[in-house]
Amino acid sequence: MIAEDRYCSFCARLLEKTLIQGVERPTCLKCRRVIYYDPKLAVAVVIEVNGKVIMVKRAVDPGKGLWGFPGGYVNRGERVEDGAAREVNEETGLIVSIDRLIGLFSEPDDPIVLAVYFGYKVGGDLNSESIEVMDVEGFCLNNLPPLAFERDSRIFEMWNELKFYN
Repeated sequence: MIAEDRYCSFCARLLEKTLIQGVERPTCLKCRRVIYYDPKLAVAVVIEVNGKVIMVKRAVDPGKGLWGFPGGYVNRGERVEDGAAREVNEETGLIVSIDRLIGLFSEPDDPIVLAVYFGYKVGGDLNSESIEVMDVEGFCLNNLPPLAFERDSRIFEMWNELKFYN
């Protein structure tokens, strides 16, 4: 079991439990920080619908205003694939089946490891109701928008290579 902090590490105020996205999480009401004890594993999903790759325009930093793959953090106790499908649904409105891993990505001095999967649409309609997303849209590989992260170009390359070997 993970020992939980009792006080905010930024302002020293006593943390209080607050319901955030359906889960009670320690929160500092003074500086409005939510404390996540989840692993620092993030997921992203490459989804092709009608020949276009689904991307989201980020409404939050890092990469605010730029485009990336739908994804986010895996919650503690959640299967990685389930977290990937949940994040896609939250950010795009699509229901997806997670197929297989494209790759793992990490950078020096960055505590986050990104697991990128192939995903297939099995339901839902594109919408951008998430507070983390400004827009959601499909793009052709020869007409990509400005990408949020350097690794996104490498993900496109790996995805494109792998899809032809299936």
